[in-house]
Amino acid sequence: MKFRSSRHLVAFFLGILLIPSASFFIPSANAQTEVERLQAEIRERNERLGEIEKEIAQYESELLKVGAEKGTLQKAINQLELERKKVLADITYTETKINNTDLQIGKLSIEIGDTTEDIGQNVAAVAEILRVVAENDSDSLLELFLRHENLAEFWDEVENLETVRQSMRERVTELDSLRNTLTGKKIEETDRRGELVSLKQQYTGQQAILESNKKEKNQLLTVTKNQESEYQKQLAEKKAARELLVKEVQAIESELQFALDPNSIPTKGSAVFRWPLDKVVLTQYFGYTKFALENPGVYKNNMHNGIDLGAAVGTKIYAPLSGTVRATGNTDLVAGCYSWGQWALVDHPNGLSTLFAHMSWTGVSAGQQLSTGDVIGYVGATGYATGPHLHFTVYASEAVQVKRFNEFKAVTGCGSAFSPFSAVEGYINPLDFLPSP
Repeated sequence: MKFRSSRHLVAFFLGILLIPSASFFIPSANAQTEVERLQAEIRERNERLGEIEKEIAQYESELLKVGAEKGTLQKAINQLELERKKVLADITYTETKINNTDLQIGKLSIEIGDTTEDIGQNVAAVAEILRVVAENDSDSLLELFLRHENLAEFWDEVENLETVRQSMRERVTELDSLRNTLTGKKIEETDRRGELVSLKQQYTGQQAILESNKKEKNQLLTVTKNQESEYQKQLAEKKAARELLVKEVQAIESELQFALDPNSIPTKGSAVFRWPLDKVVLTQYFGYTKFALENPGVYKNNMHNGIDLGAAVGTKIYAPLSGTVRATGNTDLVAGCYSWGQWALVDHPNGLSTLFAHMSWTGVSAGQQLSTGDVIGYVGATGYATGPHLHFTVYASEAVQVKRFNEFKAVTGCGSAFSPFSAVEGYINPLDFLPSP
């Protein structure tokens, strides 16, 4: 298509290129209305999430107060009831997050569709203009000059043609920006879908914790017949069984041999790990602590082989570093085995392994690859625990092994239950590799 003058060419340019630009980045009316509706619902749910967070914080505060009370049957019942309410609030929070994430994915899908359509329309317009410009740009400057009767008309046409080229450059830049926007929205949508999978797994775990809470309360009332004397009797029996188990484990690990090569693990104080909980409340340190020395029946060798972090049931536990889950277990599956309860052992690429014990729910499995910050499980009070907390142990990877109790001794209080075992030399102070709390 040839034009008699540059003025006709510019008019054609405006007709094809500039008119679509009026709708550039603006979605259709229906799509815009739907996006606004979704945005309003997202804001409403975000406000609801803030309210639920305050409710959860209140339950956590009440649980701390109850946890400090003397160990009585009524305290145990009150604690279980508060934990139930807190987990229900956790579940409501997760459900709201799932709904919110669904809305965000829906909003992004609409925006991606509109952006894709804009790109298609503008690419077609640019292609048509490029074709027409190419047809009308074949004349040399000399031919253009000879075609005009005076110099002023010649320069007007040259400037008009340059205006077209400059506008084309601007439109191509806008298209690049639009493509970048599309890429960003697609990445965000992928992230949201990944978040949705994680939230659904979280929901499954919280439902399992709630069910466990119900069973624990029913069992408590059944065994104790709602009598304080029976409850104290049960506590004494558990403590005696725990003391026997500690002696058994001490005997087993005293026979294990290990010599630590300092070069096989990170340098002390290097802070290679992140904290496994968002909020750090150290309730017991590593080593020969006052509590460990005063309670020899609770810890083998009178040594606390890790650190305890206080937190409410259902608090997320995170991988402190990337690694591979070597094993998981639940010593509560063997009656009378008052040990780690639900636990997970993770091997890290730096020569260290970490143990997470007393969990209320385990969200990983043997062989699973983890990234730093992945959820391993939730805080609980399974096994032998005086209250909800995370027991966190660090081993030299070469020192720790996972076996059944009865592989070391034919008759034990834990029978066929799996557990990590290590020579005393294989235990390392976790604080040597964690940042300051």
